[in-house]
Amino acid sequence: MRTQAELKRQLRSIDHKGYKAYKVLEGEYDFGAYRLSIDHVQGDPFATPSRVRILYGNRNNIPPQYFETRPRRIAVEDYLLRRLHRFLRNEKSENSENGRGADRPGHFETLRVGQGRGNAPSQSSAAGHPGHFETLRVGQGSGKSGLVTACRVGQEILERTAMRITSDVIEARIEVGFPAYGRTIAAGELETILFDFLPAVAEKTFHMPKAGSSRASGADGSVQKSQMERELEAVVALADDQQYIRVSLDELGLVAFVADGAILPRESGVSQKPMKFAAASVPSSQATRQSGVGTAVAFQSPASLAVTLKLPHRGKVRGMGIKKGITVITGGGFHGKSTLLKALERGVYNHISGDGRELVITDASAFKLRAEEGRCIHETDISMFINNLPTRADTTRFSTENASGSTSQAANTVEALSAGSRVLLIDEDTSATNFMVRDERMARLVSDEKEPITPFIRKIRGIYDCLGVSTILVVGSSGDYLEVADTVLQMDCYVTRDVTARAKELCGSDAPEQKKAASAKACGTAEKIMSDVIESTDETNIAGNAGEAAADETAEAVEEAAAGKAAREAATELTRKAVREAATELTRKAVREAATELTGKAAAEAAIESAPEGIARSTDWLKKRVRSQRIEKPRTHGWDTLSLDKTEIDLRYLEQIVDESQTAAIAYLMQYILSRLADGKKTVPQLAEEAARKIEKDGILSVTPQYYPAGPAAEVRQQEILACLARYRRL
Repeated sequence: MRTQAELKRQLRSIDHKGYKAYKVLEGEYDFGAYRLSIDHVQGDPFATPSRVRILYGNRNNIPPQYFETRPRRIAVEDYLLRRLHRFLRNEKSENSENGRGADRPGHFETLRVGQGRGNAPSQSSAAGHPGHFETLRVGQGSGKSGLVTACRVGQEILERTAMRITSDVIEARIEVGFPAYGRTIAAGELETILFDFLPAVAEKTFHMPKAGSSRASGADGSVQKSQMERELEAVVALADDQQYIRVSLDELGLVAFVADGAILPRESGVSQKPMKFAAASVPSSQATRQSGVGTAVAFQSPASLAVTLKLPHRGKVRGMGIKKGITVITGGGFHGKSTLLKALERGVYNHISGDGRELVITDASAFKLRAEEGRCIHETDISMFINNLPTRADTTRFSTENASGSTSQAANTVEALSAGSRVLLIDEDTSATNFMVRDERMARLVSDEKEPITPFIRKIRGIYDCLGVSTILVVGSSGDYLEVADTVLQMDCYVTRDVTARAKELCGSDAPEQKKAASAKACGTAEKIMSDVIESTDETNIAGNAGEAAADETAEAVEEAAAGKAAREAATELTRKAVREAATELTRKAVREAATELTGKAAAEAAIESAPEGIARSTDWLKKRVRSQRIEKPRTHGWDTLSLDKTEIDLRYLEQIVDESQTAAIAYLMQYILSRLADGKKTVPQLAEEAARKIEKDGILSVTPQYYPAGPAAEVRQQEILACLARYRRL
């Protein structure tokens, strides 16, 4: 390792030489309290800035108990990165005020935050997604001369390559534009950055004063904790509380928790910062009116769904627990349905203190589904939802370069299930209508034999009963979903109400005459009902309003059929056509009543065979075997697009990618998967799972190239890895 004096001598020796002479500076230098590693020097002043690391000694600095668990470590690293941003800005301001570089115009000019395409603002910033870098200029010159950048952070707390902490060292990755005039080295400008600017920033960012030191003592000489120590304790306490809630979800039979007092609305559609909070003294009706002009209503759980948790640091916290099963969120337009769903969608990540959603915690595997017209699909089994296409295309190995709304949402659903998602999040506003529901009149006009699409409403119950996958669904017009829901929430002026009982009452109060007419065709014999119990429980979920009448009419016939012979023997004699005809109009209630007649072994066998067609083959839905490919240049273009060499992958509709650094991570993972894991035998789910295990074990840094050409990387889930692979057109 070379010394800082050697770096200074080397730097002065190449002053005014051609830009490529900067290459001799690559290496590691001892600056006393920290080491400076120049890992990669840019080729010219207009290229991507040079990659630099600050390795600050952490022995006898930040105690190990602050980062002894993974959630704590990620929270502390996130805190240090935010602290780095703070002191980059502060040091720039102080230097400007002190007149350092005052003889150089624009010496500490502040540039735009984030990097877009060309000179335009980045798409990331415009859409409320953080871009790669927080950017400052230190010095002047051509191109990117004097830029000092660090990975920008948003409201979410993510594991990032930009900051790492161990008991020995704090490692920060930054980017520095080595200065030049034209393409002639400006060594004096770089000397200012490396020997004045960065040492001051490193000391202020990473050094934690000890209790009793002059920087941590009160005016009266009393021993006090330093501000940094107090901030770290708060960060660690929040991380512990968030992890406690996350672990408690499954134990309590929940898929999400929303704490009372949470602020769910954001200040605008292009920002993730919280909307201003309405004071508690303001009446609810008035606070609601104010929310339309920029004042939020704090969340309050309905009493029937309230759960109280005793957190390690905050103590007792009350909030709404969303139970496993099917939850429907309804209400009038602009009353907060999608706002609640958006909060749950981002609840798969932890949030910083003050965000308003820091105690909104969702099952980490939850996945937001939507229609995605135009996406590609590779050999995917969507037969659970789509069959008997007029083109005779095989929907058990369906492929297309231009999917429709319904086929894309079907593919998105089976991909989410294949990735291990335990919760599906759906908003009817972004869904394909024909995929979600088919009403009774349309079902009578166009028979099932003529309709290739089996709507999601017919499968939603089976997906939960057979796979244990819950659904949280926002609906404003599809009343049929009220009948299959376990819980119904109504958003009323941003106030959440439990209207489950009222919804069930409405579902049971439809005209008996209509129920009888609708059920007469489908429920003629006991054998048809029994075959439905054994063969296809899930297809009964959209019986409309016919089920209760059907149950009354057929109960006696069921008893006669069951008394004469075993249920399984009766079922085997029925054809699949009879099963489907019977199933289309039956409700879940009728099925359960019929199922009560089965006992012992027959009941167990019936339960196994009752899985909806396709669900039992969940591990075989994505059948494309991926061949190995050589990828030279993984790149990102904002948070919503990446490219592998010349092939772009559109990620706009993966709504849980919340940071451009996650897009960079996916680009690196795609390169790693296609060049090192793919062998022509493994399928997309297998590759995604293997990559997820790799980063869980070794961290996202283990798959990030040394010079991270697409920018710094952040943690990404198996769900997004699989989704990106499935959207790669050259797969």
